[in-house]
Amino acid sequence: MSLCCALLAWALLALLGLAEATEDQTCCGPIVPGSEWRARPSECTQELALPVRYVVVSHTAGSSCNTPALCRQQAQNVHHYHAQNLGFCDVGYNFLIGEDGLVYEGRGWNIKGDHTGRTWNPRAIGITFMGNYMERVPPPRAIRAAQSLLACGVARGALMPNYEVKGHRDVQQTLSPGDQLYKLIQEWPQYRE
Repeated sequence: MSLCCALLAWALLALLGLAEATEDQTCCGPIVPGSEWRARPSECTQELALPVRYVVVSHTAGSSCNTPALCRQQAQNVHHYHAQNLGFCDVGYNFLIGEDGLVYEGRGWNIKGDHTGRTWNPRAIGITFMGNYMERVPPPRAIRAAQSLLACGVARGALMPNYEVKGHRDVQQTLSPGDQLYKLIQEWPQYRE
């Protein structure tokens, strides 16, 4: 990303109240840190053995969000449900993707998630798209954010270069990531059933 584009992106984030969003030097786009949107600090400590081979894509099946303010609120809603109702130490996903085109940090690259059960959590990064994608696909900016995040994971050494993408329904009995998003990720070159 050129210096001019990076400065414009940073200025836009500052104007939108996401001034703490950081642009990782090995990534193409900003990641909104959990400290910016999370209701409370994470209590998770179990680390992932990096690099991991798998990425599991899901959807929250709840409300979608298309502005930073709405996505921050939706991320808080997911966090509250996971921490308060399910008893998780934090939001279950490593990253959440908003229809605003931003990536919201969940547990991040280094901490094991609670997204797909005992078999897959220790060996996969879990990314979820905030919304319900049974009848429609996320907008292109959300797809670009997810693909940029995956490229970032390879560049950082968190994902193996030959990583595999799986739909949530490939590894658990669920409708997630929704029929339309599932069809879309099946077209990604890293997808494996």
